[in-house]
Amino acid sequence: MESSIYRLRTQDVLVLVVMSLLILGVIMVQSAASTVTNSGGWGWSTAGTKQLAFAAASLAVFLIVGRLDYAWLKAGPSTKLGAGSMLRSPVLWICVIAVVTNLIVMVPHIGKSINGARRWLPLGPLSFEPSELAKWAAVLYVCYLLTRRPVDMDKFFKGFLPAMGPVALLCLLVVIQDYGTATLIALCCLTMLLAGRVRMRYLLVLIPPALAAAAWFLMHKQYRMRRLLAFENPYADPQNQGYHMIQSLLSFSTGGLSGRGLGNGIQKLGYLPEDTTDFIFSVICEELGLCGALLTAALYLGLIYVAWQTMREKKDDFGRMMAFGICAMVSLQAVINIAVATVSVPTKGLSLPLISSGGSGLIITSAALGLMLSVCRHGVEEGSAKGDPSAVPDAQLVPVAIPPV
Repeated sequence: MESSIYRLRTQDVLVLVVMSLLILGVIMVQSAASTVTNSGGWGWSTAGTKQLAFAAASLAVFLIVGRLDYAWLKAGPSTKLGAGSMLRSPVLWICVIAVVTNLIVMVPHIGKSINGARRWLPLGPLSFEPSELAKWAAVLYVCYLLTRRPVDMDKFFKGFLPAMGPVALLCLLVVIQDYGTATLIALCCLTMLLAGRVRMRYLLVLIPPALAAAAWFLMHKQYRMRRLLAFENPYADPQNQGYHMIQSLLSFSTGGLSGRGLGNGIQKLGYLPEDTTDFIFSVICEELGLCGALLTAALYLGLIYVAWQTMREKKDDFGRMMAFGICAMVSLQAVINIAVATVSVPTKGLSLPLISSGGSGLIITSAALGLMLSVCRHGVEEGSAKGDPSAVPDAQLVPVAIPPV
């Protein structure tokens, strides 16, 4: 019998990658929060149970949002441009909600403080992190600006500068308590503006004051400066500011090529702080070794591949830019988290997307990736039969060889 070819669609690749990242997250959070018992068993932990529940909810949200048509984000019920179209767009109201929640979280006795940072709003037994919503609100807003053009971006004072106001406001609200997330938002928006071919001289005018503000907020908080100084030589203060970095490096050194084995990590036993969140990549490298690190990197590269394939197809500009922005946000956050774990940059409080322990951040990120899935499903070339795999353009198909039987 001749070998047959099964054509795996881009949307299928995205579903597989997201599911793999969520499963890897559940396994590693459970491993980081538990130890191997004397009988050789693996005791299930509370953190692992919570991560499993959040991962299941996130997968459901991802699939549900992926079935919606992303076109409704352009201008609400009507996608026609005209007077007041910006007010009809859900993107504007998502930004408004993000601004309001980031203001509320700073109110004493309302915002919940953990480890000295007030970043969470209590919602009964759960907590909501407004900065996570701010990230994706900024991405959608820039997508709308670059593709729907509610203002003339070619005019600096009457278009570009006022249009960047909401992004600047979101960054300023977030940076007060979360410097890392604010930096991430700024970098992602800058990347999107470059991809959207905004005039370079406008960006050159915008970057210096943004850098000045970043420097001021960095120096305004002493603990941020101490982290920056400790990065130059972690061993100068090994028990305080350099402790996180040293313990993370020890995780890499003991992991080797194949790792110590799942659940057999040593650094998680009270040595490595934030082992289920900021430094979970260190746990992956210690227990799964270089192979686990490469697997994690390959999964994020899979997201980049999906975004690249999506942008290559004949889709509308809004869908293409949204796929680029979502991929840029997830990829940049993953790169920064891995760079922190490998002590390539100073310590920042950013989680590893879809893998680190979390609740609201995990669900909101999955919803954003659901929008990318929606672009893959609904943004196919006109004339393609809906739901018919044979009608999907060849550019959207990944050939997977099946050996002959």
